[in-house]
Amino acid sequence: MGGRGAGAAANRRCPDSSPVLTDLHRPGGGARPHAMPWSFRWVGGCGAQSQKQCKKSSFAFYQAVRDLLPVWFLEDMRTMEAFHWEDGGKVSVYSPSEALLYALVHDHQPYARHLLTKFPQSALAVPSQSFSCCQSAPHLAMAVRYNRVRVLFRILKAIQALPPGDRAAHLDRQGCSRVEGGKTALHMACELVRPECLLLLLGHGASPCLQDSAGNTPLDTLLQQISHLPAANMRAKFLCLDCLFFFVPQDLKFAMKQQLLDNRQQWQDLLGENRFQCLVGLVPPSLFVGAMRVLIRTISPEHFPEALDNLPLPHFLKPLDLKLES
Repeated sequence: MGGRGAGAAANRRCPDSSPVLTDLHRPGGGARPHAMPWSFRWVGGCGAQSQKQCKKSSFAFYQAVRDLLPVWFLEDMRTMEAFHWEDGGKVSVYSPSEALLYALVHDHQPYARHLLTKFPQSALAVPSQSFSCCQSAPHLAMAVRYNRVRVLFRILKAIQALPPGDRAAHLDRQGCSRVEGGKTALHMACELVRPECLLLLLGHGASPCLQDSAGNTPLDTLLQQISHLPAANMRAKFLCLDCLFFFVPQDLKFAMKQQLLDNRQQWQDLLGENRFQCLVGLVPPSLFVGAMRVLIRTISPEHFPEALDNLPLPHFLKPLDLKLES
């Protein structure tokens, strides 16, 4: 019981008038995808002891998730009222959505699993403005950014249980045009070269055809990464490209197509002749790619990626080995 008492003490209300906690460090300026109380100062009247207690309460939950404390302890802390500097010292609790963002950042998988199981809708709801500059839920993008493949898998399973309209809104959510360039989670998987994240998103229905604020599809974003010099991580980049081949429509219009044609020899050297010709439409997809497109379309999102094991293909031809815990 000592742990529960400590949790309650860490979140006890300040007895005097509400102070204001002012965040001093916002790297890069402006709003951020999640609030982190790196440093703050006090404004307003509160005794020295109360100031210390409120300062502790505003940071305690973040620290507890970071330290991978037990789920029951975190839920006790989350539902206790605490002062939040970003809301001008208001007393409130952390929502399941905000708690899930902390769990994503620190890869607290048991806590993420608990939140998505017990609060499947509210855990994926829009967090407060201090956590996200746009009024949309950034959980998928955050999972990709931090490469939390297992938590991403659980988020995608929770999204499949939502109504179709809500499902699409989560899968194809575009980030803030000012901060994130209007990128979807799929764009980010290509930009950061995350093949596991990419395949999970595609298999659960994320659209490979959407454009970001600059007019780039996820394919354009990936091609830009492939063209970066010096060449690095090319195996993972080609794995991403091959995965995209299985899901993009044959007539996809992408911004870099003309650049590929104008610099044919350079891109043929980078991609190989077969990939290049297929990309620019000079030859139809290979029989293998065509067959994989048909086979993958037979897998419903509810059974992805588990059903990959049941494809009538030898193991070495399957796109990725994603043996994730159910």
